[in-house]
Amino acid sequence: MSPPPLPQRVAPGDERWPLYPAAASRAIEAEALARHAPHALMARAGFAAARLALALAPHAQRIWVAAGPGNNGGDGLVAAAHLHRAGRSVQLSLCGDAQRLPPDAAQALADARGAGVAIGSALPEGAFDLGIDALLGLGAARAPQGAIAAAIDRLNAGPGPCLAVDLPSGLHPDTGQPLGAQAVRATATLALLTLKPGLFTGAGRDHAGSIWLDAIGVDSAGWPAPARLAGLQDLRDALPPRLHASHKGSFGDVAVVGGAAGMTGAARLAAQAALAAGAGRVFVDLLGDAGAGIDPSRPELMLRPGWWRSPAEVLARSVVVCGCGGGDAVAEVLPTLLARCPRLVLDADALNRIADDEALRSRLAARAARGWRTVLTPHPLEAARLLRSDAAAVQSDRLAAARTLARDCAGVVLLKGSGTVIAAADGRCVVNPSGNARLAAGGSGDVLAGWIGGLWAQQPPHGDAERAAVAAAWLHGRAAEGNDVGVALRAADLIERMHALPARLGIGG
Repeated sequence: MSPPPLPQRVAPGDERWPLYPAAASRAIEAEALARHAPHALMARAGFAAARLALALAPHAQRIWVAAGPGNNGGDGLVAAAHLHRAGRSVQLSLCGDAQRLPPDAAQALADARGAGVAIGSALPEGAFDLGIDALLGLGAARAPQGAIAAAIDRLNAGPGPCLAVDLPSGLHPDTGQPLGAQAVRATATLALLTLKPGLFTGAGRDHAGSIWLDAIGVDSAGWPAPARLAGLQDLRDALPPRLHASHKGSFGDVAVVGGAAGMTGAARLAAQAALAAGAGRVFVDLLGDAGAGIDPSRPELMLRPGWWRSPAEVLARSVVVCGCGGGDAVAEVLPTLLARCPRLVLDADALNRIADDEALRSRLAARAARGWRTVLTPHPLEAARLLRSDAAAVQSDRLAAARTLARDCAGVVLLKGSGTVIAAADGRCVVNPSGNARLAAGGSGDVLAGWIGGLWAQQPPHGDAERAAVAAAWLHGRAAEGNDVGVALRAADLIERMHALPARLGIGG
């Protein structure tokens, strides 16, 4: 018999993996259990956990397994037996009543005892080389308490790495937010059967560590996934081939309208990003500095004071990026841009102005009926203003917030943050797994907005706004990855990294 397939590394990664929330994951699990012999899937899951544990910490001799009262605990019991047979010193703490375990977990307990695993209820007093979290998994619905909360604290305090089985215990599978005060901070997470969205957004990445998937022999391809991860193919799809007979008109125009007094740098960064993304021509309308000269760092940019007052046919030809550093000055231009620009990227102060003005909100929602497309790029506080909520509520369920805002505004919403969420008005959702905290720097969002505009401009007039937003977010994050993650990435440097990256990834023509 051939060995089961190896688990696959998911994050950081480049594939467009499907994401299944808790309800769908449970349905997939129930269908798989009905098709397999009792204990078969748990046997596979436990073996997968033990195999990955040995791969992640090959020199670990003292291993502690924290097992909960459900089937996640059963996976840990199976893993403990395999690790014991592999010659490791294994201690297993069963945080639950052994007499009330589900049937598969009860069999796993009997098998582990038969294998000679040391099983008790006490937490380890000494150090351990590797901790395995098999406490709650997908079954968590409320804040951990009692023995399970204490075990989570002990796992987090351990000096060695921690492997979470399926989900870090205490983390919500759909939102990526801790259910209470205690949640495991794992070095790595082995997702079983499916990938859950909470691993990739909110606080998920900080709690999950590196993310792996083992489908344990179950094919979930027939199940529709309400969300997916962004990947390298998204960038390929958004960059058309550059034919030899092309000219600058082949790649569209972008106009950046923003940059109030004292904030012109934001608009300039967005314009530089649009140019680097490949737009044929980029116009800059600085609302706070009509007498500004040419940007010496990028003389290719064309300054156009008052561009927003151009005839309607001129406005209609460009992808317009509005709001970057716009301040109060953006209030005057928004009614015209909403009414005359079929392709519009709204960022920063443009979003804040719309949030405060019912007439502008109505104009925004009406654009879709004309076949016009809008991309909104809020951070959580800007999204909260648009939703008449607060940032904590937005962060508590980022996918739901992005979907609601996309529906209300009849556009594409890119909700920035850890695990950026791109939502379409019809509910489709993409979570971006790339990037890190190096992007938490001034100007980074302006670069992203401009890059979306630059990619979008290269598509046909009715091109897919969502495609441009997903590709830009993925590239934006990927450019920040590398070995020098200890310092912030300056926005101007980010543009250069993003510009160079497609060629290094083998994209271009």
